[in-house]
Amino acid sequence: MPKIADIQETPNPNAVKFILKEPVSHGTSHSFKNEEAAVDNEFARSIFAVGNVVSVFYMDKMVTVEKTDDAEWDEILPELAVPIRAAEAVTTTNGNGKSAAESVGGAIAAAASDDPKLREIEAILDERIRPYLAGDGGWLEVVELVGNTLKIRYEGACGSCPSSLTGTLMAIENMIKEEVDPEIDVIAV
Repeated sequence: MPKIADIQETPNPNAVKFILKEPVSHGTSHSFKNEEAAVDNEFARSIFAVGNVVSVFYMDKMVTVEKTDDAEWDEILPELAVPIRAAEAVTTTNGNGKSAAESVGGAIAAAASDDPKLREIEAILDERIRPYLAGDGGWLEVVELVGNTLKIRYEGACGSCPSSLTGTLMAIENMIKEEVDPEIDVIAV
């Protein structure tokens, strides 16, 4: 049963990040955009059951919860703490049945790919983008690189944050154009 070490605000006013003393996963990210997506994941389902929850994202020792616009943090935070504290053992696949490589992105996904361009992109994201997104309660997953189009997906607090779809996306694209290939376009899906 993880203990909550801290609760932090994120740049997204509707999302908070719970920092835990014990992990709820090891190196895999788990993202649920709605209650229906969490049907096979007991932990996420228990958080949605609190009510007024829009999305749940967790990995390692971090849980990010996004609330509805009309819910008040003062009311919902104590209720959210209950299922988070009651969380069970860590898992090796996410609620959608994805393997660690498919879920976490980064080094695992790059190692599973034989595309040197994708490995270089993943290294840049791991070193210079993902740590900052995780610090704000979010994450970034590479969906695919097809031709010169890199598709990425924001997770957690970043999934619905307006700055993810503007400033961060442009910064990622500029980095990749400068350091990997000037022809690559980055889109968020």
